[in-house]
Amino acid sequence: MRIGVVADDITGANDIGIMFAKSGYTAHVYPFDGTSPLQREGAEEPQVVILDTNSRCDPAPAAYEKVYSATQALERLGCERFIKKTCSVFRGNVGVEFDAMLDALGEEFAVVVLGFPKNGRTTVDGIHYVHEQRLRESPFRHDPIHPMTRSSLVEILQSQTRRKVAGVSHELISQGVDPLREHIFRSRPEYGFVIFDVLNQESLTVIAEATQDEKIYCGSSALAEELPAAWGDAPGEDHCVEVPHVSGVGILCASGSLTPQTAAQVCHMAERGTPVFELETERIIKPVGRDAEVQRLVRETVARLRLGDDVILSTAGGVEATARTKAQGPRSGLVDPEIARLVSEVMGVVVAEATRLSGQNRLLVAGGETSAAVCSRLGIKGLRVWQEIEPGLPSCVSLSEPRRLLVLKSGSFGKPDFFEKALAHLRAKQA
Repeated sequence: MRIGVVADDITGANDIGIMFAKSGYTAHVYPFDGTSPLQREGAEEPQVVILDTNSRCDPAPAAYEKVYSATQALERLGCERFIKKTCSVFRGNVGVEFDAMLDALGEEFAVVVLGFPKNGRTTVDGIHYVHEQRLRESPFRHDPIHPMTRSSLVEILQSQTRRKVAGVSHELISQGVDPLREHIFRSRPEYGFVIFDVLNQESLTVIAEATQDEKIYCGSSALAEELPAAWGDAPGEDHCVEVPHVSGVGILCASGSLTPQTAAQVCHMAERGTPVFELETERIIKPVGRDAEVQRLVRETVARLRLGDDVILSTAGGVEATARTKAQGPRSGLVDPEIARLVSEVMGVVVAEATRLSGQNRLLVAGGETSAAVCSRLGIKGLRVWQEIEPGLPSCVSLSEPRRLLVLKSGSFGKPDFFEKALAHLRAKQA
């Protein structure tokens, strides 16, 4: 059985890829450019094909078209099960992307699971929580692109889709597989999407068993950890290709995320003496300042990398600096999503040049937009998801030459010492 996944950013693509890779599936991630990834020269045939549309910050019509085309490409590859992977707090073009997958497949029903207990996301009576805070009261309320001001998942999704949405309570899930399966059967004629409560990992196990015959799943990656056992389809151990070590050179960590989790991770490393070089985002709105800022950061990071030091490249000033940068946007004709992508693209330029000059083939990147920009600049056409470091946070190996071992981290995932763990993983592993 081949499984097809469409993700709206690259870190989310890796996040769901590791859920299958842990069960022995070969899971590949490809940036979606409108063509079939397996038609490219030398491409292998994985059991899980994940297409990254990089559409979270796109206008809704563009996101719809990308997901529709990506789903059709997966269907042509012979995929039998489909997953529309989204952010675990419903940021982005959630409803239109769900609709796009169903429309492309000629289907009218999908199950939706957003809970991810191992990363602090739970859903109780339809209300979504992030580390026990209601979504609207969590740090995601202040997201610079997608501020989350509601907590009801049914309300959020219903406002974005023409299909009818319903919730499934944890009380029903606690009754077991058969009652839940019967409820899904009865819901199918009336609803397009049903969103399941998730209290804990046991909830996911029951949901996976009850939905094992479904064709389409939507939401976070967490359910994918339980689906292989429900399907009885785990293929066994997978092996990766070799990525030689580069001696005497430090590892670059690039952080383009403004989440509190990533900020704490950068702070943790700084307190332990890791040098942090900050991209002054206010300087890059105009091309002249942008070029000077890129040259400064490349010069400073490469000098330390060549000394064998690990280095962190980070956006400066957090939310306050971002607000000042956004205020400059209208004077340059840029709206907020364009500013966010500009920052990510500049980070990508710095990382790619520093990587080229240092010769290092291992890299840690935090933030979906930044990760996509870095991979694009490095010419990475595909990734094999490899080993989990923390829940939803894997390493991966580039499929294109030169081979690289990467950790592409979702901004809102990971414990405060995650960078430390990831660097140890990158330094120790021979993929």
